[in-house]
Amino acid sequence: MAHLNVKAQVDQAGVFLSKVATEVNVFLNEATLSSLKRLNPEAEAYYCDILSTLRKLAVYSEDAAAVCQKMGQQHTFPQQAAQQILYRIYHQCIEEFFTPKKDTWYEDSRSAYTGKSSIVFHHEVSAGLKQLFSSLEKDFLMMREELEYTVSHHQMKMV
Repeated sequence: MAHLNVKAQVDQAGVFLSKVATEVNVFLNEATLSSLKRLNPEAEAYYCDILSTLRKLAVYSEDAAAVCQKMGQQHTFPQQAAQQILYRIYHQCIEEFFTPKKDTWYEDSRSAYTGKSSIVFHHEVSAGLKQLFSSLEKDFLMMREELEYTVSHHQMKMV
C-alpha cells in the first residue's frame, strides 16, 4: 500500500513540477530587469535576486519533473529512490518557493485566516509577478501538504 502511495505522489509531483517549470519559464522569458526596476529603481539588487531565485526554482522543477517521469516509466518502481526524490522536491522546490534562501519574499503564516496571498514581497513587484505567484500558490500549498508526511517519515528513517 505504501508503495502505491509513493508512486502516486511521484506521479502527482511530476505533473505539478512540469506546470511550475512551464509557468515560471514563461514569466522569465517575458520579464526583464529594467521592467521590474521601473517600480523602484533603488531596488535593482532585490529584483536581480527575485529573478535569480525564480531561475533556480525553474531548473530544480524541470530536473525533478524529468526524474519523476523516468521513475514512472520503469518496470519495477524504485521505492527507495522515489522517497529520496520526494524529499529533494520538498526541500529544493516547495521550501524554496515559500522561504527562498536569498530572502526575496516570505510566507505570511496568517494568510490562511485573512484569505490573502501567503507570499509577501519586501518591495513593490509587477502585476505579472504577483499573478505568477497567485497562480502557483494553491498548487504549492497542496503539494507541501501532500509531501509533509512522506518527507518527515523519510527523515526519521535516515536518523
